[in-house]
Amino acid sequence: MGHNHSHDHSHSHIHSDLKGRNLLISIVLNILITVSQVIGGLISGSLSLLSDALHNFSDVISLVVSYIANRLAKKEASIHRTFGYKRAEILAAFVNASALIVVAILLINAAIHRFSDPKHIQSGLVIWLSVFGIIMNGLSVLLLKKDAKSNLNMKSAYLHLLTDMMASVAVLIGGIFMELYQVFWVDSVLTLVIALYLIYMGYDLLKDSTKMLMLFTPDNIPIHKIVEEVNQFESIQNVHHVHVWQLNEREIHFEAHIDFNEDIAISKFDEVLHEIEALLLEKYDINHVNIQPEFSKDDNKDMIVQD
Repeated sequence: MGHNHSHDHSHSHIHSDLKGRNLLISIVLNILITVSQVIGGLISGSLSLLSDALHNFSDVISLVVSYIANRLAKKEASIHRTFGYKRAEILAAFVNASALIVVAILLINAAIHRFSDPKHIQSGLVIWLSVFGIIMNGLSVLLLKKDAKSNLNMKSAYLHLLTDMMASVAVLIGGIFMELYQVFWVDSVLTLVIALYLIYMGYDLLKDSTKMLMLFTPDNIPIHKIVEEVNQFESIQNVHHVHVWQLNEREIHFEAHIDFNEDIAISKFDEVLHEIEALLLEKYDINHVNIQPEFSKDDNKDMIVQD
């Protein structure tokens, strides 16, 4: 069965190279932030600065995973990998979201312990290093913003950087408060706020990537309605054994068995198939259709069948 899909390969190659380059620059920037904040956090005694460093370290890991996934996604399909590495970016998004939540739990635990044992903090160092973090993360956010709108993996990397920039802003405000008023419990409060925000941002991303990995039907695909519409075709008696899944952000697959009213020629089936493909693409953005034609076949006619 054929598909009519046109792609501007030269444009997508240039865009993908730019995307990879931007990720690589962001990785270098975040390594600089992490190293400076770890040293500064240990010297100043600031848990919020160390938590920001830990968050940045998770950024480095997630960006490296995203970079590798971005490179793998461009590899051609083969006999042993018929889909190529198209799902690498979804897997990367899942790993990144999981890392956000794990880091958040570690931060909450550390902040709770610090509440019972507050320490004096060199707030001047906290202020300068948080400003440095804001500038570096701000540059990274700008580099990835465009690609984050159309790619789940890039969105996960973008969210990591955006939350870390906001965390650095919070640490800066906390540093100013500590410098002016000597209220060092602010450090633990900020750590808790950063951690809770990490969980909030990571949850949706974890949920979306899990749905794709589990091949769940995309939320915007109404299977019952699609089956009703395809059943309206004059030559079709029944649509059953339906599967709909999202391979990655660009590909939604539809698979079904279709009973025909009569024993039609292959050329006639191709005409009907073309009409079904057009319907699914125009109304539901389903761009890969696989239909198994049947006539008087004795099999399960339920719409959804557990394989």
